[in-house]
Parts: sequence; C-alpha cells; structure tokens
Amino acid sequence: MSQILTFLGESSIARTKIAIAAAKSLASQGKRVLLAGLAEPVLSILLDQPLTPDPKEIAPNLEVVQFQASVLLERNWDEVKKLEAQYLRTPIIKDVYGQELVVLPGMDNALALNAIREYDASGKYDAIIYNGTGDSSTLRMLGLPESLSWYIRRFRQLVVNSDLGKSIAESPLVQPLISSFFNFNWTADNFAHPTNQVNNFLDKGKAALADPQRVAAFLVTTGDPLEVASGRYLWGSAQQVGLTIGGVIQISAQGNTDLSEEFAPLKVSVVPDLTNGNWQPLIDALPNFVEQAVQAPNPITIDVHNLQVRLFLPGFDKKQVKLTQYGPEVTVEAGDQRRNIFLPPALSGRPITGAKFQNNYLIISF
Repeated sequence: MSQILTFLGESSIARTKIAIAAAKSLASQGKRVLLAGLAEPVLSILLDQPLTPDPKEIAPNLEVVQFQASVLLERNWDEVKKLEAQYLRTPIIKDVYGQELVVLPGMDNALALNAIREYDASGKYDAIIYNGTGDSSTLRMLGLPESLSWYIRRFRQLVVNSDLGKSIAESPLVQPLISSFFNFNWTADNFAHPTNQVNNFLDKGKAALADPQRVAAFLVTTGDPLEVASGRYLWGSAQQVGLTIGGVIQISAQGNTDLSEEFAPLKVSVVPDLTNGNWQPLIDALPNFVEQAVQAPNPITIDVHNLQVRLFLPGFDKKQVKLTQYGPEVTVEAGDQRRNIFLPPALSGRPITGAKFQNNYLIISF
C-alpha cells in the first residue's frame, strides 16, 4: 500500500512546486514515487517534460502521470460493461463506446480517485503524490467513499422498509419479471450481494482516509492574509471529510509573517521558493510528511465510555457549525461541507443531550 499525499491552497503554481519537490524528495530516499497531475500545463512546464496518460519515468524511482478525464472514462467504460453483463441478462449499453463518451461535471473527480485507487492497489509505488485542484473539489473527491456509503446505507434501508420494496420482494408476480431481466433473484440475501461488494470497496477507501500514515494533506500558503484565510477554511473543511491535515508549508518571502498562531497546533514549515530551476533548497526544507501527519489532531474522536463525539473543526466558529439529528446518524454542517457521522452501537439511537464548541472542537454528548 502507498502513502498518498496531496496539497491544498489558493495558488496552484505554489502547490505544484511543492508537489514536485515532495516527489523528488521521497524518490531520493529510495521510495518508488508516482506524481499524478491534471491535464493542465503547469506541471509539465515545471518538470520540462511532456506528460502522458500512462506513467512515465523521469528520474530514478520517480514516475509521472497525467490524469486526462476523457482517457480515464474510456478505459473504465469496459469495466462498466463487464458489470452490466454480470447483472443484466440482456446488456443495454454494449453498443455505446468509450471513445464517444463526454465527461460530465463531477466525473473527473471520481475518475481521478479511482485511478489513484488502482495505482495504490498495483503495489508498484511506495508513495503517490496527487497534484489536484487543491480546493473544496479535491476534498469532496477524497470524501467520496464516505458520501457514497451514506447514500447506499440510508436509501437502501428506506427502499427495503417501504411498501414498494416489500411488494417487490414478496410478490409472486413481480419476481419472475425481475428474474427475466437480472442474473439474480430479488431476495434480501441475493440482492445484498452486489451492494455488499460496493460497501466493501467503499469501506477500504474510508479506512485509508482515516489513517494519516496512508492519506494526508498539507496546506500551502504564503503570508498573504487572503491565502491564510483560504488555508484555514480548507483546513476546517478537510476535517469534515475525515482528511488529516499534517501541517502547513509556507513559501518564504521578504518580511515573512509568522503563521504559527493562525495554524496552531500544526507545525509550519517555511521553505524557499524555486529559484532558477534549483530544486534542492526547496527539497531540503520540506518536512517529514508521515511524522507530522501522525502527530496532527484527528478529525474525529468517538469516546464511547464518556458518550461523546469530538470533531476538530479549526477555521470555523460556533455560528458556522450546524448540528442536526435526523434518523440513525448525526449530521454536522460546517462551511460548505456536510458530514453524516455513523455512530457505533453504543451510541446509535441515543438522542443528543448537549453540544458545545470549545478550542476548535465540536463536542457532542449523548
């Protein structure tokens, strides 16, 4: 399994420089590194290398790949057809070809996340550096496993408990009709099989995101107050998807501002900007990513003994945080991110008895 790193911040050029420096640094340590970027020119220009949709070695232990959404969609379309053939007796989309598909909004994020998953599962890399958009879109991408799993468990149960679901499951007239279209019987056990396959797949993604040794992000900023404000907002938003922010990387400038107070308790690493193509000073100033990520505050802590859930939400005040409890889970809204907290059996079903916002933590009591 790979260590997956990404960088968040307002300046795409600054983030790309840090991503390249991080990749070079890890590769120089003997780690097999994949640097993955989007279909934009900055990464290629800074590397002085043409990039392709397939990994290309540019230095010992270092490969680079460009995520082109149309190419990823075309390659994944064959897998979609295989799944359709597995579950449908008469495939519908067999005459639709990947080369004619158009990428819709949101598809590129899902395709990039799946590509990262596949490269991670390949076992070829010790570290994967993802140079994405570095904003809320990247956070939603990394939070997809959690978001999709909530939709599956919430709506699946609603359908099963509804009159429609019961009628379909029990009707002697509907069953033969469904069997004529699908390769499985519509019973609780059989229909659960494909759903469970998806859930297992999503659970692996959630487990990786929850482990700072596997997945972590770092904030990239200068001393500019606007960039600092953006970084703090992304820091708090990242907690909502369960992503660990391991630290802050500050690009140095004249009259550099001390940002340790704004981002406490994270460590702020001040690094020089890239000068005349000399990467070494920047590489030498980078932090130990895993070491810092492990020491960073956990996005969520569930204390069953004290009947509490603690969420670390820096960058927000109590007026920006909304807490609701509809059904079996607790929903926390902060900024433009919403998180549904799946509670353990000891807390599930218990009503909220109190909540307070203290020292950047939302503390929920049951």
